[in-house]
Amino acid sequence: MDLDAVRTFVTVADGGRFQDAAAALSVTQQAVSKRIATLEKSLGVRLFTRGARGATLTIDGQAFLPHARDLLRAEERALASVRPGSRALRVDVIGRRLAPASLLRDFRRVHPAAELDVVTLFDVDAAVDAVRSGTIDASFRAVTMPGRRLPDDIEAARVFDEPIHLLTGPAHALAAARAVTPAELAGHRIWMPGLVPGTEWGAYYDALAAAFALTIEITGPDFGTEPLLDTIADSRSLATFVGERTHLVWPADHGLRRIALRDPAPVYPHSLIWHRDNTHPTLAALRADLRTRRAGHSPTGTWAPGWAQRGTDG
Repeated sequence: MDLDAVRTFVTVADGGRFQDAAAALSVTQQAVSKRIATLEKSLGVRLFTRGARGATLTIDGQAFLPHARDLLRAEERALASVRPGSRALRVDVIGRRLAPASLLRDFRRVHPAAELDVVTLFDVDAAVDAVRSGTIDASFRAVTMPGRRLPDDIEAARVFDEPIHLLTGPAHALAAARAVTPAELAGHRIWMPGLVPGTEWGAYYDALAAAFALTIEITGPDFGTEPLLDTIADSRSLATFVGERTHLVWPADHGLRRIALRDPAPVYPHSLIWHRDNTHPTLAALRADLRTRRAGHSPTGTWAPGWAQRGTDG
């Protein structure tokens, strides 16, 4: 249906005169008459009767008017959904309990009027495809994996280095430690059944294991966070890695311990990626906020894979 004709119909109905509608729409009276005639032909009914006092709605016109208004409201909603500044900024995070989601919550506290639509995609390839297609505006990822190069129309900036913690149960040999070095973990079993080969987080932990001669096991089905925590809590030998800002909740009787890693402190290199042509004002505000947060960050005493250290500061 021609929405210009529908808009013209509503304007005539509101004003009662074709001449007034022409002035309101900045078109000629002939154009108004033509649009109404075309609309009446497509509907197969008369919408107005014209007389000395102007245009009066017919019974069919009265029946059509509320639906015409609905059509125009739907048009406005459709336009607002893609108009920069009017629609929510759609951002991908790896998981809603992980650091990127926490960074977005921090941003939202500073910018309470910012509308965000948070989604979770599987890996960096899916995220890049979604950014390029316009399905999402931005994504938090570790993007410079070995053998990977971002497309020329995609921008990336390293925005947050998240310290990695060791998580153990109360009976584990390291449970009483306040901090350990990565080298001290050699010979201990690190269990991470959620690691998926070929993903950016899989590549990160592969590099961490290789750098410090660690044993990271991914055997067994991944039943999710709660069963993993249950197993770690009851084990004397298994531990796992979690990000410092990963949000975890467990029963008090689990007695789980978060232990910092030091000398060096492994950090997970979160980057923000976006399309270079994206002008959404909330994206600009998010990038500025993340730059401010990173300004005081010092990489001294930290470790990240070599592929994450090249060309990612921004």
